[in-house]
Amino acid sequence: MITHPKICIIGLGYVGLPLAIAFAEKYPVTGFDISQPRIKDLRQNNDCLREVSHQQLAQTADNIHYTTDINDCADSNIYIVTVPTPIDEAHRPDLRPLLQASQSLARVIDNNNIVIYESTVYPGVTEDICIPEIERISGLVYNKDFFAGYSPERINPGDQKRGVKQIIKVTSGSTPAITDFVDKLYGSIIEAGTHKVSSIKVAEAAKVIENTQRDVNIALINELALIFDQMQIDTQEVLAAAATKWNFIHLTPGLVGGHCIGVDPYYLTFKAEELGYKPNLILSSRLINNGMAKFIAEKTIKLMILADKKIKQANILILGMTFKEDCQDMRNTKVVDIIDELHTYQTQVQVYDPLLDQNSKAHPYFQYLIDNPLMQDKQYDAIIVAVAHRQFKDWSMSDYLKLCRKEPVIIDIKGIVPEPSWRL
Repeated sequence: MITHPKICIIGLGYVGLPLAIAFAEKYPVTGFDISQPRIKDLRQNNDCLREVSHQQLAQTADNIHYTTDINDCADSNIYIVTVPTPIDEAHRPDLRPLLQASQSLARVIDNNNIVIYESTVYPGVTEDICIPEIERISGLVYNKDFFAGYSPERINPGDQKRGVKQIIKVTSGSTPAITDFVDKLYGSIIEAGTHKVSSIKVAEAAKVIENTQRDVNIALINELALIFDQMQIDTQEVLAAAATKWNFIHLTPGLVGGHCIGVDPYYLTFKAEELGYKPNLILSSRLINNGMAKFIAEKTIKLMILADKKIKQANILILGMTFKEDCQDMRNTKVVDIIDELHTYQTQVQVYDPLLDQNSKAHPYFQYLIDNPLMQDKQYDAIIVAVAHRQFKDWSMSDYLKLCRKEPVIIDIKGIVPEPSWRL
C-alpha cells in the first residue's frame, strides 16, 4: 500500500483545482490540464474561474506543480481524474474527455498506483470503459498491478460557504483494502467527513441520482408554474403558502442548466434504456425543464404585444447569462435558449452579466454581452431578469424602470424584482 502519496490531479477546472489545492496543503501534487492558458494563469496564482483565491494559490505554490505534459506526472502514485462529462447534441453521454484522460494517465501509471475517478458517470463506466483503456495502453492488469477508486465530485460552483472540504465525500475502491485507503486519503483533507460504500458502482449511482432527484423535483414545480400561469395565480405566493407545512420541499421554478442537473440525468437514462428500461419520469422531467426557456420567451412576446410594443426589431435586455446566480459558469446555461427563441421573432437581444469579463470571449454568445446598461443612455422594450446575481438584487425598482421604454415589460424569472410585469 502507498505510504507516501504523490497525487496527480488530471483536469484543473471547477472540480480539479479546489481539490488540488486542498491536497497540496498536505501532499505533493502535480496538476495536469490540456489548456496551456489555464496552466499559465495558475502558475501566476490566478484562477480565472474565481473558485480559488490568489492567496490560496500562493500559499500552496511550493507544493504543487502545474503542467500540460503528462510525462511530468510520472512520479505520482495516485491519479485523480476530474475532467468534464458532458452530453452531445442527442443528449447522449460524451465520454471523450474521460477516455482521453484515461489514455493519458495510462502512459505514465506504474505498478501499485491507484487511479480515482471523480467525474459524473452512469454506473459501470469506471470499471467497464475507463479501466480497460488503462490496461490496453499500460499493459498493466487491473487489481493486480494497479487499482481504482471512485469518489464523486460534489463541488457547487460559486458557493463560498461549502467548499470541497465542507462537503461530505462518498468514497469507494476496487478492493476492500483500496476502499479503506481511498477513504482515509480523502478523510485526511475533508473536514465534513467521508461516507464509504461497498463498490465503485454504488458510488457512481449515488452521484448520478443526486442531481436526477433535483431535476425531477424542479420539473414538478415548473409544471405547476405553467398550470398556475394559465389560472392567473401567482406561483411564488402559492409556494410560500404551501411551504408553511413542515414537510413541503420548497423549490422554485426556473431554468435548469449547468453542468450537473441539466446533464447528469441523461447519463442515467442512457444506461437505463441500454438495459431495456424506459425511464419515463426522468425523461418527462427533462422535457419540461428544457422547455422553460421557450415558455419564458413566448411569455415575453405576449406581454409586449399586450403593451402595444412592436415585436420585429424590438430591443430586449436579458439580465444574467450564467447558469446560476453569483457564479461565472456558463456551461449549459439555458439563457442562450431564451436568446435563440427571441431571435425567431426577429428581436434585438442584448445581455448584461456583471460576472462575465474578457475571459468569456470564447463563448459563442459573448457577442450579446454589454456593459452596465444603467451607465448608458439606452432603453428597452422588454427586460428579462434571468439570473439572480447579487447585483441585480441590489437594484431598486427605479433602476429597472430607468431601462424601460414607455410601458414597462419586466419579466422576473427569479422573483427578485419589487414590481415586475410578470414573474415565473
